[in-house]
Amino acid sequence: MSPTGAGDNAAPCLALDIGASKIDGALVGADGTILIRERLFVNELGNDLVTPIVAMLQQLQKSKDVAYLGVGCAGPMTRGGETVSPLNITQWRNFPLRSELESKTGVKTFVDGDARALALAEGEYGAAKNDASYISMVVSTGIGGGIVIDGKLLDGETGNSGHVGHINVVPDGNLCSCGARGCLEAEASGWAIEAMTGKSPKDASSETRARTAELVGRGIGSLCSVLDVSSCYVAGSVALGFGDEFFDAATKAARSVARLQYSDRLKIERSGLGDEGPLLGAALVGRRASI
Repeated sequence: MSPTGAGDNAAPCLALDIGASKIDGALVGADGTILIRERLFVNELGNDLVTPIVAMLQQLQKSKDVAYLGVGCAGPMTRGGETVSPLNITQWRNFPLRSELESKTGVKTFVDGDARALALAEGEYGAAKNDASYISMVVSTGIGGGIVIDGKLLDGETGNSGHVGHINVVPDGNLCSCGARGCLEAEASGWAIEAMTGKSPKDASSETRARTAELVGRGIGSLCSVLDVSSCYVAGSVALGFGDEFFDAATKAARSVARLQYSDRLKIERSGLGDEGPLLGAALVGRRASI
């Protein structure tokens, strides 16, 4: 199905992926083709992020009619992105993102978590095409995810289901940006690795790489046991940068804690999406909400 849900001749949509360090925008065709894309860097924008975002979206749209604007944004957030408070975007606390973008662009706008959006793209275009149930995960500067069960993205009570970075993996461990200690994000994310070692993840030692894979795997294994899921697809600069050894070690660690018989096929694999995945996911946020 195309992102607009109306066939290949339908109008394109605008897609926006808002992360802690960069903001990507695109015009996405009804067949899922990225027609044009642009990028902003958060640390260059100051406190007012909306004005440059809107300018970028207007440049992408120009005179074209678009079906909607789909947005994937770091969280947490209230349902539908009515207000967002991304842990790593300090400019926004209880910020009315959806209404701000809709009023300033004049385009119907739909918002969801960025990692949840990626989970939609993984199922539509990536490695989970043939899976009814799976976990999609990003291990990058931060750690996030989305959970799909029986073909449906789990929302949870407030629409924030999938924050897998806040599984506790080290009791009384490092302080996390959420306020707890020992979260997976505080122990295995890019920012955590740099804080612990003083080095960029790309320069991490073999011991740090092994520890990261072990913790990610154990977190995923616990989730898979609870949810009865056998497949987890991982994207993000840390996981992909650590290479095949990361995925092998993470799978071994996951299987060490997921011991019930229905988990015997558990495997942690690379995402099947390229760098367009987050934008395709944002487009699918709009499709999912507008159907």
